Amino acid sequence: MNSCLVSIGLANPGKPIDQASIAYFMQKAHQLDEEEARKLNFLYRKSGISSRYSVLDDFEKTEPEDFTFFPKSKDLEPFPGTKARMAVFQQTAPQLCEDAVFNCLQKTKILASEITHLILVSCTGMVAPGVELDLMKRLELDDSVERYCLHFMGCYAAFTGLKLADKILKAEPEAKVMLVCVELCTLHFQKEYVEDNILANSLFGDGAAAALVMNSDSGLKIDSYLSQVLREGEEDMAWGIGDFGFEMRLSKYIPVLLDQGIIKLKEKFEEKFRLSMLSNFAIHPGGKQILQKVQEAFGLPDAVNEHAMEVLKQFGNMSSVTILFVLERMMRDDKVQGKILSMGFGPGLTLETLLLEKQ
Repeated sequence: MNSCLVSIGLANPGKPIDQASIAYFMQKAHQLDEEEARKLNFLYRKSGISSRYSVLDDFEKTEPEDFTFFPKSKDLEPFPGTKARMAVFQQTAPQLCEDAVFNCLQKTKILASEITHLILVSCTGMVAPGVELDLMKRLELDDSVERYCLHFMGCYAAFTGLKLADKILKAEPEAKVMLVCVELCTLHFQKEYVEDNILANSLFGDGAAAALVMNSDSGLKIDSYLSQVLREGEEDMAWGIGDFGFEMRLSKYIPVLLDQGIIKLKEKFEEKFRLSMLSNFAIHPGGKQILQKVQEAFGLPDAVNEHAMEVLKQFGNMSSVTILFVLERMMRDDKVQGKILSMGFGPGLTLETLLLEKQ
């Protein structure tokens, strides 16, 4: 038997918010004139996203006086600080995590009490004692369960979590590892109307996913992995803690940089993964252009991005959570057979790859 993702559970807060409604919120929040509002609407229509989720209900409101988290004033002053945002994370993240784990275990015969290791991933919230301790209490896990927290790594962090789970299972073959990713990206809405914020505000949504990883003969077998840093893009994607939430640097050149980087690395990928033999790809849907550029760089047909595009359409980019949403769809798709090469990208510019095999 091999390390396998035997089940993936998903969770989102509230109801889906239409992308057009979020665009309208942004127009009001940024107090845009008619021309800038038209440009913003165009960006949102071309995003490939139809809806997203948020732990905040402000993004579906049309007037500031109806806001519940952001100030009830047209200029959004005083803007919520990082402490207020982390308070919402601490209040809402544990329930989302619990929902995702419950959904994950429902699909198996494994009980919560059998979990031996818990890995929590988040780059949108940090607190100690952490969400993982609250989750252990909710799941009634033994206090001796080993727990690990991976914070602030960005959109590729689920790959790091899966690699850690694989290494735990190599050391402890009987282990049952629960990987939980939770990202509340919308807590970090930034008011300053600059390119980085405009792009981030148009893409990100909230969600959680839980993956049970154990030695099994069914599920998605973890075959091998490869990590690479594309240092040419070091300044183009970054993530920092500011006074008013976490701040993202997100250059419009990232799709091009990924395209160039993958072309340079193709020989290494071929040697490691035998690309010419692969037909299934699970690419992190960081954005519509990213999916298209990666597809073009590998010379792949549009069909390889079917599941990634659908996740982007329904949920937006949920940072580390998103790739598990894509893999969950591929697990349920009978047309997907054999090996799957999964890829994720994040600050650095870091490219993570994971070769899986559907058992």
